[in-house]
Formats: sequence, structure tokens, C-alpha cells
Amino acid sequence: MTLLRWVSTIVIIGAMAGGVYYMMQGAPSESASSRRRGPGMGGPVAVIAKTADKADVPVYFEGVGSVKALNTATVRAQVDGRLLSVNFKEGQDVKRGDVLAKIDPVTYQAQLDQAIAKKALDEALLANSKKDLERFKKVGTLAISQQQIDTQTALIAQQEAQVKSDIASIENASAILGYTTIVAPFDGRTGIRLVDEGNLVRAGETGGIVVITQVQPITVVFTLPQQLLPTLAKSSSEGVLTAYALSTDGQDELDTGTLKVIDNQVDQQTGTIRLKAEFPNAKRQLWPGQFVNVRLLVDTLKGVTVAPAESVQRGPDGTYVYVVSANDTVEMRQVTISRQDEKHAVIAEGLTAGEKVVTSGFGRLKDGAAVSVTDGNAAQPRGPALSKKSAEGKNARADATSSGVREAQASAPPAKEAALVSPAADSDKNSGKHRRSRREDGASQ
Repeated sequence: MTLLRWVSTIVIIGAMAGGVYYMMQGAPSESASSRRRGPGMGGPVAVIAKTADKADVPVYFEGVGSVKALNTATVRAQVDGRLLSVNFKEGQDVKRGDVLAKIDPVTYQAQLDQAIAKKALDEALLANSKKDLERFKKVGTLAISQQQIDTQTALIAQQEAQVKSDIASIENASAILGYTTIVAPFDGRTGIRLVDEGNLVRAGETGGIVVITQVQPITVVFTLPQQLLPTLAKSSSEGVLTAYALSTDGQDELDTGTLKVIDNQVDQQTGTIRLKAEFPNAKRQLWPGQFVNVRLLVDTLKGVTVAPAESVQRGPDGTYVYVVSANDTVEMRQVTISRQDEKHAVIAEGLTAGEKVVTSGFGRLKDGAAVSVTDGNAAQPRGPALSKKSAEGKNARADATSSGVREAQASAPPAKEAALVSPAADSDKNSGKHRRSRREDGASQ
């Protein structure tokens, strides 16, 4: 009886192990079968689709340019002398007429004083000559000759001319003296100081004292291909064109300004035309010498059909899109593109606003294929899902296996009893019973 119980226990455990093995092996094979019947073979193709819209599309011309200061001046000394003081800080904003530096004015002040004194002397001589002429005219030709009167008249004219020369000398000396005080020529920003206080500066030195640049407003000079010149000329004649200064990667908009001038000739070596745009540079994100991208707004297309740029495909017959129909199938349709950028494509023919076009999932797509459409916001499953029948079969097997496990656990003896009825223990017990019966038989004889 004990041996029979042990055998039944082994059979039940084997049935449990077989059920678990069947459950583990059946799901992958069925999943693989489902994958073989997956999208493109029997099921719909998972795609992302977006709707074509009506919109106003701006037309831009883009070029690369460099930032130029509106005004730049190297401040140099106009007279020789020792630099007494430097009255600015490096990188300081200055206004027109602000004092930047002073040169020793002693020598030039003395020259001005000499010119003033010479003018006073000549004016005194002129006054005396005029009085002499008046006396000569009162006496008349009875006391002096006409020649003396004429000579005195000429002397007065000479002295008047000398006084005018003295006035010019004074003005010249005053101007030279004024050069000893160096002022800012316009509103701008100072750069790095090129000479220190106490040094001897000379007129005409190339280095100068400091460079001042006007950065508010500021200009950008950029180039465009000569083929765009007719459109540029037409658009600029109709009004002021808006320009946008962008970072070199085109991601950040640095400032917004206006187009100021189109150059009057085309560069024959490069086939490009130069343009200059002016920007207010209120935040000072543009700096002289900086390279930037310039986007020039030349036109706006009103009420055109716009589709995502990624929906446009190209083949041997031209450009086409996959249009999603109401019954979740796709139609490959030829379209005509008038303009396209990295985000949008303007459809001239072949598509109307409101139709859905496929933007992702072209790998197994073909004309007339069934599709499963999403908008791209929900997370996509990593693998093909099991069919409904496969899922039901898997659940049924799992229930059957778990039921068999529960029945086996109910019929199996406790673990302690199973250990006690091992085959070796049963054999020893039987042999002991035979020995006791033989002893009892001998005693009775």
C-alpha cells in the first residue's frame, strides 16, 4: 500500500512538471507564429499620421553673414605730447563729446597766446595808420602830395590784411590746443586701451589710443545667390523687408531688424550679392566680427495646403505621399511641391486640407495596405501583440495547469509521511517481521 502511494506521488509530480513545461513552451511558439503573421503579412501596418492644413506660409531667404559695427573709429592723437590722463575705462559706454584723454597743452597754449598778441599789435598799427590818413585828407594837397595820401591808404589795406591773418592764426592755434583734449566722436563702446598714461604720443601713429565701436544699433552684412536678386528687388520695392539674425546653428533668434541696402553689383567670382541689415541690438547679442545666419522674410503665401515635411517621399516618378482613407487603408498619391523646409511642405497639387498623410512607418507600407493609425503621442508596443485566440488559449492552459497543481497538492501525502515510507525503510520492516515470526515458531516447538 505504501509503495502504491509513493508511485502515485511521483506520477502527480511528473504531471505538474509537464504542465509547466507545456505552458512555457507553448507561448513563445504561438507568439512567434503571431509575429510571422504580423503587420505587412496579415495584420495592419502601424503608422503615424498627421493632417494636412491650410495656413499662411512665410517665404524666407537665408544667408550667412558677419556682424559689423555701425560706426568704428580708432582714436588717435592729432598733436605730439605727453599723455597727461586717460579718462575712460576699458569696455565703457561713452557718449559723443565725452573726454577720453588729455595731452600736455603747455606748448600749444603758448602758441595761441603769441597769435593773440600779434593780432593786438597789428590792430594798433592799423588804428594809427587810419588816423594819419584822416589828417592827410584834412590838410589836403596844399601841405602834402597826393602820393603820400595814396601810400597811406595802401598801408592801411596791408595792415587790415595782417589783422585778418592774425585772426586765422588764432583760430589755428585754438584748434591745435583743442586737439590736446581727445573726445569721443560718437556714442559707442570703448575697447582695450592701446597706450597708457604718461607715454609720449605723436600725431599720425597707427596704433592710436583706443578703438570705439557703435554697437547699438548694429549691422550685419550677408550674401545671397544672384538668382534671388529679381525676387529681392521686387520685394524690397514693395516695402521694408524684415530680417532675423540667428545663431550659427540656426536654433536661437538673436535679434530682429530690417534690410537697409542691396549692393549695387554682383560679385563675379562667387556669383553672390551682398546685403546689409540693421538691428537695434537692445540685448547686445550681436557683436562686431561675429558670424550669424540671416533669415530674410521676402513673401507670405496665403491660404496654401501644408503637410509635414517628413510625409513627402521621393521615387522614380517624383514626389508622393501616403494618404490614409476612411477605412484605414493608404493610397499612394503623387503631389507637386512648391516650397519645402525642414518642417513643412507646401503642396501645390495632389492633396487637400483635412486629409491625413503618413509621417512614419513607411518600411512595410504599400498602396492599398491596411494600417493602424496613431498620432505619435502614445507609446508604441515594442513587439507584435498576441492574437485574441492565442491569448485565450494561453489563459486556458494556464488555468488547467494551475488546477492540476492544486489537485496534486491535495492528493499528495505530507512531506513528513513521504520521508517515512521510503523503499529502504519498508524492506527493513518486512525482514524484521520475518525474524520475529521464526523466533516465535522455535519457542513454541
